[in-house]
Amino acid sequence: MKKKIITIVSLIAALTLAGFIYFKFYFVFGEGVKAGELNFVVYKGYVFKTYEGRVIQAGFGKGKGTNPGVIQSYEFDFSITDQAIADSLMRCGGKTVELRYKEYLGTLPWRGKQKYIVDGIVSVRE
Repeated sequence: MKKKIITIVSLIAALTLAGFIYFKFYFVFGEGVKAGELNFVVYKGYVFKTYEGRVIQAGFGKGKGTNPGVIQSYEFDFSITDQAIADSLMRCGGKTVELRYKEYLGTLPWRGKQKYIVDGIVSVRE
C-alpha cells in the first residue's frame, strides 16, 4: 500500500513538473507581426550562439505637460532560431521590416535570450 501511494505521488509530481516546463518554455503564449526599422541582427553567445535582433518602432506617446503627442520610439528585441531568416535579415539593416513572431513565457539558452522568436519575414521596404 505504501509503495502504491509513493508511486502515485511521484507520478503526479512528474506530470506537474512536465506541465510546468511545457507551459513555461514551449507553450506559444502569443503570435503576431511587428513592423519597424531593423536596427541590428547579431550572432553571439558564449556557449549557445544565437541570433539576436532589434527593431525600432516609432510612434506617439502620452507625453507630459504641454507635450501630449510626443514622438517616441519603442524597441522590439527578438531572437531568431532559423539561420536562413537571420541571414536574410542581416542584409536588411536600416530597412523597414514586418516580422512574424511567437511569444513564449520563458527563454531557453539554445533558443535565444528573448521571449520573442521571429519565425518569418512578412515584408521588407526601403
